[in-house]
Amino acid sequence: MNRRPIKILLVEDNEGDILLTTEALEECKVGNELKVLRNGNDALNFLVTCSQTNKNELPDLILLDINLPKKNGHEVLQSAKNHPDLKHIPIIILTTSSSELDVLKAYQEHCNCYIIKPLEVSEFLNVTSKIEEFWFNVIRLPNN
Repeated sequence: MNRRPIKILLVEDNEGDILLTTEALEECKVGNELKVLRNGNDALNFLVTCSQTNKNELPDLILLDINLPKKNGHEVLQSAKNHPDLKHIPIIILTTSSSELDVLKAYQEHCNCYIIKPLEVSEFLNVTSKIEEFWFNVIRLPNN
């Protein structure tokens, strides 16, 4: 079965994590198109603009850090899940924060899952491969 590439929006400000995630997603068996934005404000502007001008450019999946400049991940998550054209997009929180308050708040704001980034490179790559396996192969994402 030929599938179109999965569009992924990575919202992350840490260059090392961007590089690791990019490398891991390049290894994926499923084709994907990765767009990286480095702050919450740019992410929201991109999402809202796409929803108004070209819905085909909306991502199929968002990987969102909590600790971002300009607008943090909670603000991005809350805005996206309250927007009628964005709320269907699965949002995975991928962050270093293990704070129970952050976890609870993210689920209250309707994130689809909360993953704490491992510190070891090999574990980070393993987590990314599990994200790929579940979100790209096990479940079906909606078509935008």
